[in-house]
Amino acid sequence: MIMLRSAVPETNAAKTGLTIAHRSHPRTYRDFLYVYPVISRRSHGLSVGINLNPNKVCNFHCVYCQVDRSTPPKVSMLVLATLERELREMVELVRSGTLASEYPFNTVLDLATRINDIALSGDGEPTTVRQFRDVVQLVLRVKHEMGLQNTKVVLITDCAGLDRTDVQTGLKLLDDDNGEVWAKLDAGTEPYFKQVNRTAIAFSRILKNLALTARPRPIVIQSLFVRLHGEPPSVAEIEAYCDRLNEVTASGGQIKLVQVYTVVRKPHESWVEPLTETELDLIAARIRRNTQLSVEMFGGWKA
Repeated sequence: MIMLRSAVPETNAAKTGLTIAHRSHPRTYRDFLYVYPVISRRSHGLSVGINLNPNKVCNFHCVYCQVDRSTPPKVSMLVLATLERELREMVELVRSGTLASEYPFNTVLDLATRINDIALSGDGEPTTVRQFRDVVQLVLRVKHEMGLQNTKVVLITDCAGLDRTDVQTGLKLLDDDNGEVWAKLDAGTEPYFKQVNRTAIAFSRILKNLALTARPRPIVIQSLFVRLHGEPPSVAEIEAYCDRLNEVTASGGQIKLVQVYTVVRKPHESWVEPLTETELDLIAARIRRNTQLSVEMFGGWKA
């Protein structure tokens, strides 16, 4: 069985390795179409990603997005049999140590031999996939057949599709297997939401789906804050963001953790830059003070 550990090494060499691994975050691996490995900051180690949107279609067009949509996708459809084969092969590559021998995973050897989670994510919004429930069933079945009972399956979502009936069914399957929902919230007001996430979807729908999803289960909030045209988010925007979190919990929603982070790789727009760790610290402190929630912070590095 693959051992699990969430501690991040403290030595300078290990930190250098982590920086290299975190900056290398492609959603491709060999000739795989759907499954890819990454060393994830927010997973605290090796995350096996499942790209449910290989066609690169997304309902958001975030200013910080790192998906290369200038090149055509290798495949436009999701084939479950291929996904299953790739997932099984990836687990074996980790177990055998093959993955850990490859760059950049060989820069963080102690993290590259343990799968911390399996993430439903990719080049778009995973809840838009019509086979979402079938994907969840497949991943959970493979996970247990390969002896990964303690490995968590995580849905990383922008929240827009969480109210769909088949998605709700899939979430219940995740609940039964101790899975998690990591939900995006990058703004506190509609104008800032439109500026950062650039979508036709109403901010009110995102907030409604957040509360809907958080009531029956604790969720993780993922919030990426950046500098736009040289300006960090205003104090008023962060205060409004805290108000939105408080509205979720006041409605009976459960937020187990807020992950505050900034860009670590080159974003889509040249005028988007990472916040400093001091700026992130101040935002995290304000969130803790205003919401009483647990907050985890992840800094970025300029190229």
